[in-house]
Amino acid sequence: MSQPKDQPQKPWHSEVGDLLAQAALLCVEHDLDVDSFMRGAWSAYVEARPGLRDYLEEMQLRNQLDEIRKAGRMGEA
Repeated sequence: MSQPKDQPQKPWHSEVGDLLAQAALLCVEHDLDVDSFMRGAWSAYVEARPGLRDYLEEMQLRNQLDEIRKAGRMGEA
């Protein structure tokens, strides 16, 4: 979002807050439930960070394997 040259630029976190507020307002106006809004926001964040989805999936798999090992349902690999 560009601002007139005579106004100081807003800090990035302020811009993020404004954009999130606009997105939330649009979702409310169109009767979108909060879970759908949160899923959409999370998905957009993950997509904006290349490799994050793969990293999170790998960490989840590692945690699941650790829990299976701790429960004695799988030998050490």
